[in-house]
Amino acid sequence: MVEQPPQFGKELRKRRLAAGLSLTGLAKRVNYSKGQLSKVERGLKRPSRLLAGLCDVELAAEGSLITFLDEEITDAEGVTTNDGGTAGSQEVWLMGLSPTGGSRFQSMNRRQIMTTGAASLVGLAGVGIGGRMPGSAVEGESLLSASRSIFDEYRRLGQSVEPGLLLPALIAQTHSLREYAEQADPRTRRALLLLGSRYAEYIGWLVQEMGDEQATLWWTRRAVEMAAAGGDQDFAAYGMARHALITLYRNDAGQTIELARRAQRDTVLPRIQGLASMHEAQGHALAGNHTACMSALDRARTALDRPSADEDTPIIGPTNLPDPVTMITGWCLYDLGRPREAAEILGSQLAGVRPEALRTRVRYGVRQALAHAAAGDVDHACHLISGLLNDVATLRSATVAMDLPRLARVLARYTHHPATRDLAPRLGALTTTGLL
Repeated sequence: MVEQPPQFGKELRKRRLAAGLSLTGLAKRVNYSKGQLSKVERGLKRPSRLLAGLCDVELAAEGSLITFLDEEITDAEGVTTNDGGTAGSQEVWLMGLSPTGGSRFQSMNRRQIMTTGAASLVGLAGVGIGGRMPGSAVEGESLLSASRSIFDEYRRLGQSVEPGLLLPALIAQTHSLREYAEQADPRTRRALLLLGSRYAEYIGWLVQEMGDEQATLWWTRRAVEMAAAGGDQDFAAYGMARHALITLYRNDAGQTIELARRAQRDTVLPRIQGLASMHEAQGHALAGNHTACMSALDRARTALDRPSADEDTPIIGPTNLPDPVTMITGWCLYDLGRPREAAEILGSQLAGVRPEALRTRVRYGVRQALAHAAAGDVDHACHLISGLLNDVATLRSATVAMDLPRLARVLARYTHHPATRDLAPRLGALTTTGLL
């Protein structure tokens, strides 16, 4: 057991009581157990930066709770860090690449490495992939500018290739930004950590596309921690919005709504509020609540229409949708049992998506086909999905894969249609042979 200086625990308890919340109430809001929070308040357990950020958002502390963190904290996986939550000097990332193109990734702390006899790796951990760290502010700015440009290129590339192909390079770049940040001046350090958090969040999105929920949550936590270390406390709320998207794909309407609501705070960036409101709307659609869904979509549009502070960091959330709220409206209408309306909206919105945004076109194109099929427009649904199946196989998207069996089941009711009979073998192969 590690003794925790009492300042954070005392401040957490004071703010919790002032907000009129019980331990149980706060625990439910931040998705931690009552016992864990009790230990933190009593100084028996060190808080992770993620927990501190979540509590800060829930108690509207505006970053004050973060300042009570000790220099050395232990994150939720038991990894000791002393760099403001970036895990730079204690956490070691191990990545293996095979000649066939496969890769493995594992996070370990130094104690684990020593236990397994890999002590030589500890020395490598402090060096960083790039070797010598930037020695001046000019070098740091150059690294930041180059890394920012590379990130934009990776996001573009991620629209057209299998997610796993990008992970080794993205993980290496994230590690480099984290390592370089330790040696940089305070201003450059903050900027490097904020950009690194966007890299980590994007990795989380890619591994979600690969169907790995636990890895998605792990990288999202890393993104929140790096952002907090760089001074961005709003990213904790975005982490909850991302978690809501994960529960949405589990078809857990209640959890999706709850998590999305927690992310909507007056103090967070309008874009985060808007994205969270859209996920709340999707949760209400799953639950069949049309009124609540439309209300959440209205809030999303209001929030996204508000200007956000200009940032050098990449835009949070989807960047390839010309009108995100309208597109998600189409998504929701299908779940609300209004497939014809959904198909019309999805079709009009897809017309505005750039051709190179292939993953976006496939994701919403499959749902458009599903909506047409559910509305009885079977021939058109078959025509749409036939034009997408090659790209579906190339992209290997787990989120797309969730709609394909639904589409197959709807089309199975129309076996007398020639288009359905022609499509069945190809569609069946994708949904049953593990190609996704």
